[in-house]
Formats: sequence, structure tokens, C-alpha cells
Amino acid sequence: MINLDTLIFLPLGYLCTILLEGSILLAGLSKKIPLSHRIFLSFWLTACTYPIVILVLPILLDISANRGLYIFMAESFAILAECFLLVWVSKPKYELNLYRDLTVVAVANLTSFIAGEIWWWQ
Repeated sequence: MINLDTLIFLPLGYLCTILLEGSILLAGLSKKIPLSHRIFLSFWLTACTYPIVILVLPILLDISANRGLYIFMAESFAILAECFLLVWVSKPKYELNLYRDLTVVAVANLTSFIAGEIWWWQ
């Protein structure tokens, strides 16, 4: 069951995630992707994965019983899903530097995970 604290945290966490990951995506994604599309990706990729990571996976994986499994599954899901979505929505329109762009998505997600862990443990 989703508790009230999680629902209150959801928009704040989403905003913080967008600010952090979006900065990395804006700076790191291939310059062949127009700035307007990089801004769109900053909001959209997180919008697609964040609710699942915050609302769905903790229930499915019983976060209180095995936080390590939750973290592994949540971060793996977020990175793989966002990489797939990036290619799906961008490749038909723009010439991607595939390895660079997928690496940037992974780095953005790992950076926000590390920042979240630092915040969580303080």
C-alpha cells in the first residue's frame, strides 16, 4: 500500500530528479539532438520511470524486507527503460551518438541514485 509520505514526496522527488538528471542530459547528450528535444527528454524520461520506481516497485519487491534487491531492480529498470525510450523517440528524428547518449542516460540515473542515497542516509 502506498503511504501518505510517499505521495507527498513524489512531486518533490520528481522535481529534484529532473533538475539533476536533466542537467546531465542537457550537457551530455549528443549536440545533434536539438536543445528543445533534450529539454523534453529531461522531463519525459523521468516521468515515464519515476512513478514505477517510487510507487510500484517498492510494493512488488517489499522494500522493507530487501532494500538491496529493490535498489538493484529500480535502477536497472530506470536505466534500461530510459535508454529504450530515448532510442524509440529520438532515433527516427535525430542522428544519435548511440554509445555516448545511452551512457549519458545511465550516468544521469546513477547520479540521481547516489544523490538520493546521500539524502536518504542523512
